[in-house]
Amino acid sequence: MRIAVVNFSGSVGKTVVTSHLLAPRIPEAEIIAVESTNESAADLGLDVDQLRGAHFGKLFRKLLTARAAIVDVGASNIEDFLAELNKYDQAQAEIDCFVLPVVPTGKAQRETIKTIEALSRAGVTPERIRVLFNRVDVSAVEEFAPIFAYAQLSRAFLANPQAQILESEVFDLLANRRLTIEAIVADQTDYRAKVRETDPNDDEEIDRLSDLAALQSLARPVHRELDQTFKALFT
Repeated sequence: MRIAVVNFSGSVGKTVVTSHLLAPRIPEAEIIAVESTNESAADLGLDVDQLRGAHFGKLFRKLLTARAAIVDVGASNIEDFLAELNKYDQAQAEIDCFVLPVVPTGKAQRETIKTIEALSRAGVTPERIRVLFNRVDVSAVEEFAPIFAYAQLSRAFLANPQAQILESEVFDLLANRRLTIEAIVADQTDYRAKVRETDPNDDEEIDRLSDLAALQSLARPVHRELDQTFKALFT
C-alpha cells in the first residue's frame, strides 16, 4: 500500500497520522516526508527519507519500486507536490490512497475541500481520496458538517465518520518526549513501581517516571482506538 497524507491546510495532524496511525500498522512501509520547514515523523525517531515538493522526480522513482510507502506532504510543499504530480502522466496512479486529515475549524475544512478538488482535477478517483477526521470532540458528523455535505454533493471522495481520531493530550505529550505511541505501548516497564522505588528526594527522576507512567496509561486506550480508526479508513 502506498499512501500520501496531504492537505493544503497546516496543523491538521499529518505527522500524527503518519507516525501514530499509519506507520505502526504498515510496518514495511518506507516513510517519505515531503517537507522543508515543519515537524516530520523523523522528529519522533522514525526512519524518514526527507524530500521537497519540487523533488517529485526522485519521489516518483521511489514509488515505482516501493511495495509500501507513506508520503507525508507538508502544507509548505503541497502546491509544488501537486504541480509536479501533474507533470508526470498518470503519476497519481502510483499512490493507492490519498488520506486527508482535517480538524474542525472552518478554515481547515474549506482548505480540505480545495485539496479534494485539486486531487480530482489530477485524475484521482473518489475511492482513493479519504478524509480522516482529527481532534474530534464528540461527533464527527456534527463537527464536520461542511465536509459531509460536500461528500453528498460531489461524490468525489470517501467520508466515513468512524475514520476519526478523538481529541487527546497524548499526542502533545508524545511530541514533547519525541516518542511514538507504538513505542510507549511496547514499553513493558512498570513505571508506577519505579516511582515507588525511587529516592523520594529525587524530584527530577520522580517527575520523569511519573510522566511516563501517565503517558502509558493515556496511550493504551488511544492505541486501541487507532486500530478501529485504521479499519474504518481502509475498509
